[in-house]
Amino acid sequence: MCRRAPKGIMVGKSCVRGRGFVMPIGRRNAAVKFQAVIGRKGHTVSADKTTVGSPGIAVLRDPIRNRGTAFSPQQRADLGLAGLLPPTMQTLEQQAMRAYGQFIGQPTPLAKNTFLEALRDRNETLYYKLLVDHLIEMLPIVYDPVVGEAIEQYSHEYQRPRGVYLSVDDPGGVETAFANIGFGAEDVDLLVATDAEEILGIGDWGSNGMAISQGKLAVYTAAAGIDPGRVIPVMLDVGTDNEALLNDPLYVGVRHSRTRGPAYDRLIDAYISTASRLFPKALLHFEDFGPSNARRILLEHTDKACIFNDDMQGTGAITLAAILAGVRVAGTPLADQRVVVFGAGTAGVGIADQIRAAMVRAGAQVDAATRQVWLVDRQGLLLDDMGDLRDFQTPYARPASEAKGYPRDGEGRITLATTVAEVHPTILVGTSTMGGAFTEPIVRDMAAHVERPLIFPLSNPTEKIEAHPADLVSWTDGLALIGTGTPWQPVPYHGVDYKIGQANNALVYPGLGLGTVVARAKHVTPGMIRAAADAIAGLVDTATRGASLLPEVANLRAASATVAVAVVHQALDEGVARVETDDVVQAVQDAMWQPVYPDAVV
Repeated sequence: MCRRAPKGIMVGKSCVRGRGFVMPIGRRNAAVKFQAVIGRKGHTVSADKTTVGSPGIAVLRDPIRNRGTAFSPQQRADLGLAGLLPPTMQTLEQQAMRAYGQFIGQPTPLAKNTFLEALRDRNETLYYKLLVDHLIEMLPIVYDPVVGEAIEQYSHEYQRPRGVYLSVDDPGGVETAFANIGFGAEDVDLLVATDAEEILGIGDWGSNGMAISQGKLAVYTAAAGIDPGRVIPVMLDVGTDNEALLNDPLYVGVRHSRTRGPAYDRLIDAYISTASRLFPKALLHFEDFGPSNARRILLEHTDKACIFNDDMQGTGAITLAAILAGVRVAGTPLADQRVVVFGAGTAGVGIADQIRAAMVRAGAQVDAATRQVWLVDRQGLLLDDMGDLRDFQTPYARPASEAKGYPRDGEGRITLATTVAEVHPTILVGTSTMGGAFTEPIVRDMAAHVERPLIFPLSNPTEKIEAHPADLVSWTDGLALIGTGTPWQPVPYHGVDYKIGQANNALVYPGLGLGTVVARAKHVTPGMIRAAADAIAGLVDTATRGASLLPEVANLRAASATVAVAVVHQALDEGVARVETDDVVQAVQDAMWQPVYPDAVV
């Protein structure tokens, strides 16, 4: 796959050039040699003979080079395609028009997902052209929520490999797998890996989770122009505790319970060390790991490699962006906010971490900022005398003496309702996946003590959201400042249309990833994440009543570019960038891959 050369980034001297693209010769040769392994470059029959049938057939079977009816007469002659295609040459736009008609003709969202994956296997440029042109409509199809259905059916719908599958039973095979893919040190910008322990709202899906890595990368490309030929989806298969999968004869993954402890850590260490060594300028993105592993991996490796965990850092950053916008509307200092987070898992504590860091940046002491956050989980308000706290929850646990007089339920828990009544929070965040948890009494109690309550029911899918926006608007007489995890139509109330900002991580991580790639950053720093959140918050105008706290997903590509610029500047300021550029805006624009057919077919 040819790539654009960002300003300030050196590329190999021996290259094949198309219009605005360069590809190292070594990369091209390796890609051809290892076509069968990566599952993206057509067909091979041996290490020496790389095609089945004629050269033209090989081109048509290659999703990177194939352009179907868009091949010109001269290209058809040069590539051995004469007579293998209908005679009329069509443009990419015409092809996209036909493909979109086929897409909307699919009977179900899952069928649409399957159609798009099949298109991706035939013609990647056309796939991304369609995705970029219809991003709002297709984002829920290629990622959340429909990707959840695709994951459940992955082993039954499996057709061809895409990426790298690493097994906990063979940590020594990590090196071999990456060698087989054939990429050089300068050929990879981004890897997305999952162990699929906690996928979206559906839990442990073992090796089926590869679809989450593939879907995440599709969003990176569509939203931020990350070159799809320079990414690798990774499945870290450590087994599964999903009995249905283990007893499914078609399941494609490792057939034993989920491995934990030293063996698990050996695979993680082997992956991070190998990927970082082989692709030293690439970003390693971690997705849908269990809470304890997610946080532990990030803390242990953040100073050793360029890694990012979207569930912790991305969710925290987009929520912080909405809070920053909301605080502007409310007119109260960030350091004075009282925050209750309902659902103290990876996402919830990640959000708490980002809010606390922002409070410190606004002038608060760390201990004081920590005391401004209350966590409520399945055992109720988290207290420091509880024996079942996770390590990442401990810093936020309240002194038991503080809550001594709080009412408790029949099981001895301090409930969310009691916590809200006692704390009088200014910000209420939901990551619990408990549909309807933000009840009318709870919301009215909160609103009685706060002029402009900030309420963020972030759980998805829709049936797991803590409260519906229309109810929140009604229960607070239009005073609530709302952000949700799923998209909602504006809520009409007393003559005002209240636009509901979607706290979609896709507003943050694509731009953050693009900025990291352009800067060739050594690490993803807290400052870079804060810069991304600040950039998003700066994209909204909150002066109008009912205005959204977050940009519309419709403007995702522009938002990603803005975030990337802010991230590059921050990386340069912190000294973690490995390139220098005098024009950051242009460097970002030059780096954004576009779904167009290059002049040359190689």
